Amino acid sequence: MNQKELDFPAKSNDGRVRLLAYEQFQEALLDGRLRPGQMVSQRELVKMLSLSIGALRELLPRLQSENLITVLPQKGIMIPAIDLQMIRDAFQMRAALEREAVLYALKNMPDETLLEQKALHIEMIEAVKVGATEELLHRGQEIDSGFHSLLMQATRNELLMSAYDINNIRIRLIKLDRIRLNSLTLPAAFGDHLKVIDALLARDRNAAMEAMDSHIGNARERALEL
Repeated sequence: MNQKELDFPAKSNDGRVRLLAYEQFQEALLDGRLRPGQMVSQRELVKMLSLSIGALRELLPRLQSENLITVLPQKGIMIPAIDLQMIRDAFQMRAALEREAVLYALKNMPDETLLEQKALHIEMIEAVKVGATEELLHRGQEIDSGFHSLLMQATRNELLMSAYDINNIRIRLIKLDRIRLNSLTLPAAFGDHLKVIDALLARDRNAAMEAMDSHIGNARERALEL
């Protein structure tokens, strides 16, 4: 990463710099520089993330509180492994948050927004039938993530959205490790989304909740299979 080393000004509340450091850690997780189960030293993280040692030490407590790392005295910093317990916990949290999001979307999300999402999903399913290129699957992942984020944003609840963002890091790691979208998983996942969208358009509370529960359950089972 070609940039100046990030440091936190003394006695400063520079939230922007702290956020940038946190985002760089996420980026390292999601692009594979940091891997689940990996042990790293503070020195290695300083170099990898282009941080000062002071900046890293201020970042570590947040990462620990969010269970994104485990600090082992005299040994180093452990990136949590993707195991069965992590998968179950992450998907249980996801289900709780997205059930709440569905309730808000039922009341507040305009038909126009839902119809736009429906069109995007149908277009992507049809395109994958022709040929699932890497570029197309990347676009599909963006639509997938965007749909769930859109539902969470409908809550307009900063605490819920913050909890979702933290848990979504774990979900994305699980997906990268176990359930990447392909010509089979994308149509299945998007088909689940369409059931949620149709239930929201009908303003059918029970159908919407059941469709979301089914979608998250299907994703969890795909992750647990491997």
